[in-house]
This record gives sequence, C-alpha cells and structure tokens, in this order.
Amino acid sequence: MMSSIDMNDFLKLSENINIIDIRDKEKYNNSHIRNAINIPYNVLILNPDKYISKEKKYYLYCQKGLSSYNVCKILSNLGYKVININGGYESYIMNKGNH
Repeated sequence: MMSSIDMNDFLKLSENINIIDIRDKEKYNNSHIRNAINIPYNVLILNPDKYISKEKKYYLYCQKGLSSYNVCKILSNLGYKVININGGYESYIMNKGNH
C-alpha cells in the first residue's frame, strides 16, 4: 500500500532517512532537499533493484508531487517501502522556513 506524508510532517523527521529526488539532474543540481540523492524517475522505474532495497524505507519527491506519487504507486506495487512527499520540492521551499 502506498503512503504519503505532508511536508510539515516530513520536515519533523530525523536526519537519518533515505530521500530520493526523482527530478532531472539539472533541477537537482540547481537545488534540492538536504541529504537527498538524485535518481531521475525514468531511471528508477526501469531498474529499481539497482538503486533501492525492499528492506529500507524511502521518501520520494519531484517538483510538485504528482510524478513522485505515480512512481511511489508503481514501486509500492512491486513491494518497495516508498512514501510520497506531498507537494514536492515546491512545498519544501514554502515550508522550510517554518522549521
């Protein structure tokens, strides 16, 4: 079952979590959530076993939250523990000053 988390709740989590930015490298290199790694969605979907483990939990985000929602749905159906960050990077920009 796929789950989602609101940005406010995400920002309250500890530092020791797996965050994946599924946007393209250019957007990631321009700016991203601290400690996030970049795995563009098309790369991640084609070969998830190469990048993530079914034993760990991952938080995924894109620019607005729609692509990461869809990717999480697919990966969740394959047995991965993935959580979509609602609102994506745009929500992060709007909320990070509050934490």
